Amino acid sequence: MSKQIAVLGMGRFGKKTALSLAEMGADVMVVDADPNVLAKISDKVTYAIEADLKNIESIAGTGIENMEVVVVAMGSDLTASIMSVMAAKEVGVPFVLAKASDERMGQILEKVGADKVIFPEEETGKRVARTLMSDSFMDYFDIDKNLGMIEMHPKKEWVGKTLIELNLRKAYHANVVAIKDEDGMHAFVDPSRPLEENDELLVLLEKSDLKKLQK
Repeated sequence: MSKQIAVLGMGRFGKKTALSLAEMGADVMVVDADPNVLAKISDKVTYAIEADLKNIESIAGTGIENMEVVVVAMGSDLTASIMSVMAAKEVGVPFVLAKASDERMGQILEKVGADKVIFPEEETGKRVARTLMSDSFMDYFDIDKNLGMIEMHPKKEWVGKTLIELNLRKAYHANVVAIKDEDGMHAFVDPSRPLEENDELLVLLEKSDLKKLQK
């Protein structure tokens, strides 16, 4: 079943995030106050809804309670961002990610309920989209046009198994290049060591194989 994700605010960041998520197979709902903006993206996402993002009742009326994730993408509008975060958390959205223009705004959004705050100079819409598409992914890095690197926890079915048993190269065309445990990051990866739930893996793979790991 596809992930249900809402993106509130169709500025450059919000639009890029929404389109990237849709390309990766998510059911994406986009929300904005401008019907002209929505008309340009409506055929590329699952739902496009007009709402006043400065009004908590208007936001709550969009159906965001059905979403697994809400992305609040209005980094330059503090009022709309606060209202959107509060509306999402009040209706029980499990994970709310909010864009902030500076550290002060980030602190405010965390106080009103944002589960994670990102800053435009440190993140891009596509990178965020890749991390949202898997419960295991912690971060994603572009290496070049073909290669990407994922920081991730082991999938549930991997825990207790060794890299030899998992044979990730064959199953996912993926290479584990480092493992971080309670003692720190280790460049030497022991293939006979069973993976633990809290391990952090650095995995190198071709971008065309990312969807295999997201399942």
